[in-house]
Amino acid sequence: MKEKLFNRNFTLLILGQVSSLTGNLTLKFALSMYVLERTGSASLFAGLLAASMVPTILLSPFGGILADRADRRAVMVGLDTLSGLSVLLAALALPHGPDLTVIAALMIVLSVLAAFESPTVQACVPQMLSGDNVLRGNAMVNQVQTLASLATPFLGSLFYAAFGIRPVLWGAVACFFLTALFECFLRLPRPTPGPKSGLAALIRQDFALTLRFLRREQPAILGLLGLAALASMFIAGALVVGFPYLVRTVLGLSARHYGAAESAMGAAAILGGALVSLLAGRMRPRHLSAVFSLVGLCLLAAGGVFLLPLGALGYYLALLVLFCGCQLGCSVFSICAATLIQSRTPAALMGKVMSCVFTLSMCAQPLGQLVYGILFDRLAPSWVLLPSGLLLCAVGLFSAGFFRRMDQDAIGS
Repeated sequence: MKEKLFNRNFTLLILGQVSSLTGNLTLKFALSMYVLERTGSASLFAGLLAASMVPTILLSPFGGILADRADRRAVMVGLDTLSGLSVLLAALALPHGPDLTVIAALMIVLSVLAAFESPTVQACVPQMLSGDNVLRGNAMVNQVQTLASLATPFLGSLFYAAFGIRPVLWGAVACFFLTALFECFLRLPRPTPGPKSGLAALIRQDFALTLRFLRREQPAILGLLGLAALASMFIAGALVVGFPYLVRTVLGLSARHYGAAESAMGAAAILGGALVSLLAGRMRPRHLSAVFSLVGLCLLAAGGVFLLPLGALGYYLALLVLFCGCQLGCSVFSICAATLIQSRTPAALMGKVMSCVFTLSMCAQPLGQLVYGILFDRLAPSWVLLPSGLLLCAVGLFSAGFFRRMDQDAIGS
């Protein structure tokens, strides 16, 4: 009998993700618009985004250790409760303190909590599902994330334009607390207790075990992580920093235009997740080099658009189509890469290995944001996007042999 995808645990996880992501992404969108409008600088905007990611980068490996050693249900409940309390305190403090300082502090606190939340959620999926349902489950989690990305820019732009930043904060508080309530009803097996030792010794032991596994048993995972980090650096720079800067500052369009574009890119990512789910039995590692090149071609074309004599709306529509192509390709690549890594990792190491995935990806993002923030401030858009597209296309072509070897390993096993 075929195992159903939406069992009790996975349904509760998805409901929690819907609530958490709705509040979190709506909040991030509104905060981004607020900071960009207050500063008017791509460099300052990118610097704040990058600084808020540093705690996640530094603490994600510890999040993986916690995910493998502690009760994952209790970890998720505690983290979402703390997230709700943090936003609540920010909402109360905002009228009485320097607004940018309060917002920066909130972004940093949420970044600390995300370091522990993301590896735990990723480690739960293969614990709840088995077989092809793991790939479908990862695709569903990705689709929920992108569906939230589709809805939240509209919500964020509407609430922010009509009421300002504080109502968005209150909505995020409610979403985080609702997520914690859903997670209270998860039923997950507790991790097997290991030998008792000091915290420092335990951390050293887990790090050594994870590094030995990646270097000796699964070096292909390290190569895949490197490619994912490279893609993350370019996409974080071009989409997260470049796109809002191009829409709001270069083209002079409104927050509603940017909100609509963010929602369209969310729809493209949902389409990518749906494609992976439909083709779960036919997707192979060798297809990922073509996906990588597709993202590069979209960035290349986006740079070429600025060489054409179009008006602001023409540039906006062309960029929207091409950045949606980037988002679709990234969605397919990230789902397939995460599933490949999970399929090669034993359950006892799942949280630690997935935290390495998250950490390397997050390391690349602030670098991309800082670099692209400086580039967009000082160069014409075409001179930023054209070289980026060419480089990603080249990486896609040169990675074809690596993915073919992964394909052969998968067939052999």
